[in-house]
Amino acid sequence: MPMPVTAAEVPDLVRENAIFRKVVRRIVPFLILCYVFSYLDRVNVGFAKLQMSDDLGLSEAAYGLGAGLFFIGYFLFEVPSNLMLQRIGARTWIARIMITWGLVSASFVFVTDETMFYVLRFLLGAAEAGFYPGVILYCTYWFPSHRRGRVIAMFMSAIPVAGIFGNPLSGWIMDRFHGVSGWQGWQWMFALEAIPALAIGVATLFYLDDGVRSAKWLTDEEKAVVERAIADDVARQTVHGRVVDAFRDPKVWLMCLIYFCFVMGQYALTFWMPTFVQSTGIEGNFAIGALSAVPFLAALVAMNLFGRSADKRRERRWHLVVPSLMGALGFSLAAGWSGSTALSLVALSFAAAGVLTCAPLFWSLPTAFLGGTAAATGLAVINSVGNLAGFVSPYMIGALKDSTGSTSFPMYVLAFSLFVGAGAVLTTKKQIVNR
Repeated sequence: MPMPVTAAEVPDLVRENAIFRKVVRRIVPFLILCYVFSYLDRVNVGFAKLQMSDDLGLSEAAYGLGAGLFFIGYFLFEVPSNLMLQRIGARTWIARIMITWGLVSASFVFVTDETMFYVLRFLLGAAEAGFYPGVILYCTYWFPSHRRGRVIAMFMSAIPVAGIFGNPLSGWIMDRFHGVSGWQGWQWMFALEAIPALAIGVATLFYLDDGVRSAKWLTDEEKAVVERAIADDVARQTVHGRVVDAFRDPKVWLMCLIYFCFVMGQYALTFWMPTFVQSTGIEGNFAIGALSAVPFLAALVAMNLFGRSADKRRERRWHLVVPSLMGALGFSLAAGWSGSTALSLVALSFAAAGVLTCAPLFWSLPTAFLGGTAAATGLAVINSVGNLAGFVSPYMIGALKDSTGSTSFPMYVLAFSLFVGAGAVLTTKKQIVNR
């Protein structure tokens, strides 16, 4: 815990707070916009499934495998991508990532069979690899760890925002454009939703700065304040000088386990939410999209409340454990309430609020002890290994749904995963994470 602030230091603290609010206003809204379309292009396949599975003859397991193959490409290219970001610069590399994934996402228009579906999902993961951990690394250039929890929570509010606006939008596009110019609704959805990623990718080259020194919108005095805060924070980190040191740190592998458990729940919701809602008896793509947005709205509120509370109290462990257990309870209730649309939405809202709150708060753990050259590697390793759950989770649900005809058992598996994640968080040391 930092030393108490004296009366003489109050004016400096007020000035520092004002400068960091300026940094937040400049950087965070743009990063949120980037991530909204990143997440939308990543998971809109969940909506495409409502039509595409019949058109391509995909089984539930085949869809789950294709949805999950995204994360194999993501896993293989995550570390190299993050190292390239550190070498080339955030502005150029993030722009490259967005433009590439926009082009691949648009290519789904031309999918005609199962194999092509698998290949493009893998390539989409490879194209997007490095974006999320790159942004987390980028935030360490601008914010000390005790300010990062709220910032990352704001950034990750893009996930529920993508669900709130993206789900109804996807449903509307599929209904409105179905059959236009001979294309199916799902083809129009992939084409239209890829355009913003391409446009924002180009805008990134002109809007973002690689670091504090190159920010023309900060005065020299403001730059000095930000750099001093970052330097003081780095001095308290476990700084690794070599890339290999990140792989040797057992704390990194504990973070991988915790994140894997959380991601199991996260991508179960994002890839299967339309199917969960449809299974309660709802018909019509727009209606399914509108109802699918409700749990994400609950998550948007919860993740920002928890993020503010964690930063205010400078406590991380219980602010992760509580939402993780919330998510476990939500999935357990959803398994038993699948026959009622209203009760299912309540349970899924509870699950979404818990699961999606875990992600932004989680990243305050590894960024509190990782520093130096290996920070880029460590964050990428944690994200890539954890995101393998994005392969396991949708495939597991699809395979079990094919064999049992129900989503109830997979939901109990997801609840157990979140329970394990909560237990792993409690094994972390207070002095490492509560900063």
